[in-house]
Amino acid sequence: MTVSDFDNYRPPEPPRRSRRGGKRRRVGTGDGSGEMPMVPEPEFASYYGRPVVKPPPWGDPIGAYLFLGGVAGGSALLGLGGQLTGRPVLCRNSRLAALTSVGIGAAALVADLGRPERFLNMLRTIKPTSPMSLGSWILAAFSAGVGISAASEIDRLTGSRLPLGPLRRMLRAVEGPAGVEAALFATPLSAYTAVLLSDTANPTWNAAREDLPFVFVGSASLAAAGLAMITTSVQEAGPARALAVLGVAVDVIAMRVMENRMDPVAAEPLREGAPGRMLTWSQRLAVAGGIGVLAGGRHRPVAAACGLALLTASALTRFGILRAGIRSTEDPRYTIEPQKKRLAARRQAGIVDDSITTAG
Repeated sequence: MTVSDFDNYRPPEPPRRSRRGGKRRRVGTGDGSGEMPMVPEPEFASYYGRPVVKPPPWGDPIGAYLFLGGVAGGSALLGLGGQLTGRPVLCRNSRLAALTSVGIGAAALVADLGRPERFLNMLRTIKPTSPMSLGSWILAAFSAGVGISAASEIDRLTGSRLPLGPLRRMLRAVEGPAGVEAALFATPLSAYTAVLLSDTANPTWNAAREDLPFVFVGSASLAAAGLAMITTSVQEAGPARALAVLGVAVDVIAMRVMENRMDPVAAEPLREGAPGRMLTWSQRLAVAGGIGVLAGGRHRPVAAACGLALLTASALTRFGILRAGIRSTEDPRYTIEPQKKRLAARRQAGIVDDSITTAG
């Protein structure tokens, strides 16, 4: 018998059961009518208890970035709606909300990266196959449009007292096109983070890759509409109420479709534990807020309460999905069981010669 240094890492073997008379004792109910199975149920484990997939090193700053990116994108759309329908207060509040959200969100992203130059380094090239590269450029382009349009609103709020000089006339001329440009990048900003999460080996995020962008777009609509209903009078918040109802429908339907289309094992982290509770309450608040908007959205107190519910629902969706994905990397079962099912399905379909993993 050979012994190596790696034997020290092996778990201790269970004690062997002694035999009587050279025969294995039959284990059963005592009446001989049945026996206990000799092969135990499989337990999915990895080498030395390590995760199969490395957990992403993302915490609350990234969760805040996911949420605030949705607020910014939806608010830019509402700002364009206010601009086109002649609602100056809604336009102003939405533009300022978009600027504030994208500014705080970018700060949260830089805080997670550790150094600001790391974000700037991502702008040196454009890589179409990288969601992170494209997302950095989407964020930069969106921020430029929002910054110009919001700067004009801030100058207008101060009574044109900002020291702009001859630039004020130019700022007034370009604020409209800048608002349109920001709105064009609003939906990509709201959805690209979903592509960024699902374009990984994370079991839960990857299994949701086809429907997660729709969930994030619905969540962004909830957040922006809710914030506008809190900050804007009901006389000018008509587009926000319409976006809120649409956002509730998209969010609830997309979440249900996503969970039903996912592998049941990979979808478990979305339903269990703290992430499951977050997502359950998110759906409840979204539905309650949508009903409140339809029933009494034209009353200021009701509109503000519904807006707070929708804003909270959006935040719970983003944080819940982030933490569900992190939780799915902690148990090897969420990685191994769906892989085995996919392998069995490919073999059953006759695909047995395209790679090592599907060889017969």
